[in-house]
Amino acid sequence: MKKYFNLFDLSQKVDYKIEILSGLTVALALIPEAVAFAFIAGLSPLTGLYAAFVMGLVTSILGGRPGMISGATGAIAVVIVTLAATQGVEYVFAAVVLSGLLQVIFGSLKLGKFIRLVPHPVIFGFVNGLAIIIFMSQLDQFKGEDGQWLSGPNLYIFLGLVLLAMLIIWGLPKLTKAIPASLTSILVVFGVVAALGLDTKTVGDMASIKGGFPPFHIPDVPFAWETLEIIFPYALIMAGVGLIESLLTLNIVDEITETRGRSNKEAVAQGLANVASGFFSGMGGCAMIGQSLINISSGARARLSGIVASVMLLVFIMFGSGLIDQVPMAALTGLMIMVSIGTFEWASLRTITKMPKKDIFLMFLVTGITAVLHNLALAVLIGVILAALFFAWDNAKRIRARKYVDENGVKHYELFGPLFFGSVTAFGEKFDVLNDPEEVIIDFAESRVVDMSAIEALNKITDRYQKVGKKVHLRHLSPDCKKLLAKADEIIEVNILEDPTYKVVIDDLA
Repeated sequence: MKKYFNLFDLSQKVDYKIEILSGLTVALALIPEAVAFAFIAGLSPLTGLYAAFVMGLVTSILGGRPGMISGATGAIAVVIVTLAATQGVEYVFAAVVLSGLLQVIFGSLKLGKFIRLVPHPVIFGFVNGLAIIIFMSQLDQFKGEDGQWLSGPNLYIFLGLVLLAMLIIWGLPKLTKAIPASLTSILVVFGVVAALGLDTKTVGDMASIKGGFPPFHIPDVPFAWETLEIIFPYALIMAGVGLIESLLTLNIVDEITETRGRSNKEAVAQGLANVASGFFSGMGGCAMIGQSLINISSGARARLSGIVASVMLLVFIMFGSGLIDQVPMAALTGLMIMVSIGTFEWASLRTITKMPKKDIFLMFLVTGITAVLHNLALAVLIGVILAALFFAWDNAKRIRARKYVDENGVKHYELFGPLFFGSVTAFGEKFDVLNDPEEVIIDFAESRVVDMSAIEALNKITDRYQKVGKKVHLRHLSPDCKKLLAKADEIIEVNILEDPTYKVVIDDLA
């Protein structure tokens, strides 16, 4: 029973002070992000704040990665902006619910393991691109209400407060880790502004966060096939983007904490959170790498910090909006700039001269696509496809054949390297059909038959030998290779010859 109901990981050692203070810091950092992402999507600020509360709470309780923070994200905002503009917010809510159901199906089918197919250069590019996005998004805070860059005293005050926040976040951990540096920086900057009466931008200048408890609301859309045709493409993209960002963030947190999260459980939790968000007037979301790193860097490792962050965010919305509206944006800007610096994989730059050129190319390409297009799913998908093509090309060049004639006059071809679509051309060029003896053995002890192209290549080489009255045997096939050939017995005609030491009779598929 414990396996299913130990939602709070009661066996895990929890430092309540660190978890609570870290959660409070994350709650403050969530506010400007949620508001900004709601604006990007063309929705009201409360839509983003409600999503941050619901996503954070559900995933903190049910997720597969304690300490990871979820909420409204820019990746999701970019996806739904067109839907919100053309169909309205109700269709957004419906799409969010559907995307959540798709994610639940993904996790229930245990497909989270496919995140392992994302190679490290792609992960580096993804992380570096996110760091650039986080940093670039903070530059907007250096603009006034008219959209022009700050200048004169306003710029100097804002920049000074930002640098003060960054200095505290950088320097305080070197002195003490008793309190989170991020929260301290916010409180100190808040105190300096209040004590000196400085005129600077605050959270309230962006939008008021005042509201009530998220209202339960069934999306007001027609329950018809036409509705599904409208929302399904957006829901599918949201589900994919959310899972990619969440599972990659999970991997990053795993590396930092040297622990292992559960990707399938996280996928199901993300789906349930999106379903709940859609029904509670939220825009949906996924894991947030910036807030997750704030939480982890503050020392939080348990579920409590995420729960505290979500609950405190709701408290701010319902009761503390007047106080939170006065928090200087400079403090949060400095915090997010430090997050971007910490997010960037600086080690990836130091290894440029040591990594293969194709990996360097992949890393910079994924970074560029992520940073320029803000399309995380597209960046990762392109990176994975190119990595697979590079891998196929490298392996296609590695197939080799050792040739000799034994004392019985039988010609042996000992293959090295996989036989698949990329290597079939080189495979066919290895054989001297006209000059070979009457009997030929192709030895697969160091090779594998991988796909349909390989089967067809075997069929062709057999046909070439058969036309000149010669016979081909396949030897040392692995069990899965034999199974693959057995399933293809209608399109291939070969003899499978086992090693005599195996004491298995010759199996003639023909």
